[in-house]
This record gives sequence, C-alpha cells and structure tokens, in this order.
Amino acid sequence: MTTSTSRLVFLFSFAALIPTLWGSFIAEYDEFWKQREREAWKNTLAAYDPNPENVTRKLNQHVNLNRIWDLGGDGDGGNATTTTRRSLRGKHKKYTGPCMVTNPIDKCWRCRANWADNRKKLADCVVGFGHKTEGGKDGDFYVVTDNSDDDMLNPKHGTLRWAVIQKEPLWIIFAHDMHIKLSHELIIQSKKTIDGRGANVHIGYGAGMTLQFVQDVIISNIHVHHILPSQSTVIRDSVDHYGLRTMGDGDGINIFGSTNIWLDHLSMSECQDGLIDAVQGSTAITISNCHFTHHNDVILLGASDSYERDKLMQVTVTFNHFGKELIQRMPRCRWGFFHVVNNDYTHWKMYAIGGSKHPTIISQGNRFVAPDDSKAKEVTNRNYASEEEWSKWIWRSEGDLLLNGARFRTSGQLKSPHYDFTKMEMISAKPATFVGRLTRFAGALDCRKGHEC
Repeated sequence: MTTSTSRLVFLFSFAALIPTLWGSFIAEYDEFWKQREREAWKNTLAAYDPNPENVTRKLNQHVNLNRIWDLGGDGDGGNATTTTRRSLRGKHKKYTGPCMVTNPIDKCWRCRANWADNRKKLADCVVGFGHKTEGGKDGDFYVVTDNSDDDMLNPKHGTLRWAVIQKEPLWIIFAHDMHIKLSHELIIQSKKTIDGRGANVHIGYGAGMTLQFVQDVIISNIHVHHILPSQSTVIRDSVDHYGLRTMGDGDGINIFGSTNIWLDHLSMSECQDGLIDAVQGSTAITISNCHFTHHNDVILLGASDSYERDKLMQVTVTFNHFGKELIQRMPRCRWGFFHVVNNDYTHWKMYAIGGSKHPTIISQGNRFVAPDDSKAKEVTNRNYASEEEWSKWIWRSEGDLLLNGARFRTSGQLKSPHYDFTKMEMISAKPATFVGRLTRFAGALDCRKGHEC
C-alpha cells in the first residue's frame, strides 16, 4: 500500500495525533475510529501466537504427505524433476471430470452434493495462522439479490454493501451470478462471511474491499479483478457511523489492523495497486487456494519499515497458484513470521518472495519454476539491507522443488533458538512433487447447489 501526505486530506494535524492511522484513507479523525483502533490492537495482541511453530506443525499434520488427496493424475507428467512450463499452464481451463479433493482444506467440505445445506461447515476448515477465523458462522444468512452500489450513505437492502456494514454476524451468499462494480471502497465490518459458492460472482471495474480494524472475516469463492483507485467521498462504514474517506490505492483486498482473516478460493488479477495488502498490525491470516494472475505487486504483508507493530504479523500462504503474468511480491514481507507452504509458482518476472526489516520466512514444499530470463532465476529478494544485515534474517527453504534454474537464497541460522523446528514440524523435500495436486483447483470454484463442488 503506497501512501503520501499529498494524497491525504487533513482537517488538522492528523499524523501528529495518531500516526498509526496514517495511510488508512480516513480523512476525519473522530472517536469512532480511535476506539476501533484501540480495540483492534487488543485483538492483535490476543491473536498473536508466541509459538508460531505450533501452528506450522498442525498444518503439516493436516497435509499428511503420505496421502494422495486426489484420485487421478495432476497433469505433471508423473516426474516433477522433468516438468515443463507447458504442462504447468491451463489451470484456468474448466475441469469436467469427477469431483476430486486435493488438499485438507477442501477435504473438509467439498465433493458433497449437499454442501449448500451446510454452508457454515466452511468455517471449520481453515488451517494455518487464521485457523480461529469463524466469519459469520454465528449469524443469519443474508442473500445478495441486487448487484447495484449506488448509495454510499444509505445502501439499499439486498446489496452487498448493506450486508457488510451490519454490526451482527452475517453469512452472506448470492441469489444468482452477478458482477458487482463497487462505486467506492467496500468497508466490511467484523464477523462476516462473503461466500460466493453457488454463483459466479465478480467484483471488478470499480473499487476494492477494505477490512479495517475488524476481526473474523472470511471471503471465499469470488473473482476480484480490474480494481481501480476509489475517489474521496463520504461512506457509511457502519449502521451508526459514516465519514469522509480519502482516495484509495486500488487494492483488491486491503487488510488494515485486522485479525482472524481467511481468504480462500479467490481468483484475483489486474488491480491498480496490490491484489492483497495486510498492514498496520494485522495478524492471524490465512491465504489459501487462490489463483493469482496478470499483476505486478501481488501480496504485500507489512507496508512500512518503520511500523514495528507488524512484528506481531503472522500469515500462512498455502495451496495457492501464482500463475501467468506475475512480476513480484508473492509475498513481500516485513517484520513478522510468514509460513509459505505447498504453493505452485509457475510464473514471475522479477522474483517470487521478498522482504525487508528481518521477517522470518519459512518456505516449505513449494514448487518454483523460474522464468527463462537468466537475470530472474532468483526466487528471493532482500530490500534495503546490506548482506551483513540480511544474512541474519531467518529465510529457510525446506523441501522446495526448484526448477528451470530457480535459486532460493537462504539466510539465518540453520536451527534458530527461537523457532526450533523438527522434521515433524517442517515438510520434507518430498511434498513439492504433490504441489500440482494440492493446488489443482486453486481459484474460484464452479459450485452449483445440488451438485458436488
């Protein structure tokens, strides 16, 4: 997320009074947002796990690499060491075979004809640092019937905007296929699930979604693309509050000071800024089963080298496919602890994983297929630090499959006293050969009620 003082509207010396809100697109400082920030920081402290290896261990146990999750081949030719880039393409093509479960998240709910009768089962399926996320599990169902987004102050009942500003938990579903062009950023309240299963739902050619100082949000099975900067305007962000928002960057999903967030089975591409940003003390996040294409800055986790509260950031990035026409930041990390496991990296033009301010990055069982460009074979990229400094950062590659000349530059102690991983806690080299299967159905699924998804 890129911000500058020239882009913010200050009614008085805002940055001096509350620097943690700088860059949050809030133009008017009021007690509402001040209280929201205080509550959000308490949530961050509560969600932070002082022993992140416990979370990675549980995820590894869920994956259970001795199992073959699907029932057939993965299109990799049976020999991962000879995989060609040609065989890694085409995941956008519609699959017409029998329903197959390919990873433990999907195993929890997919391939059941009656999945729509128990939609909230999805909330039990998240793994990784976002494993406590429940979204709107305790709330009523709300059906989006109207794809319009015309009134920022008094949203119409039946629209997505009306649902997300409600205070109570809601499980939001869609009556039919729809394309939603957001007039301005969609500010989502806590305890919401946006569940696109059963419909072909696109959010595009307008503003993106904002999760600011909230907790417990699930966004699943949505296409997010062609997101544009949002203009400054007055927006209702709650049933009992509205305020002036400044111009937004054009992120697909902006997570700001929020905790217990799960993004699953999203297809994302071509946003003006980042596809996903998580910043300002956000933590307890899982990004899974997503398909990313056609973008420069894909995922940013931590926006400022000076914001030390991001040292509590803990994010799991798993079972995703980083596909065509991607350039960098898959993810780009600062300060915190990042578990990048069983993802398929088939395209990048600059680098795949980067960071600054001594983030801990544990890369397990990923498949990295380097581009043909001889200058872009390096998987990793360190920023704003000398080698003497970054050589102490803990960046580990365990069980990764490096193809077409890909190189992962590790750093830090081989066995950190703070993160004492064992072979039971970390995935061995073998699992990368299963990545094609684990990520086979990454992206928004073609789910229809009454049929296996």
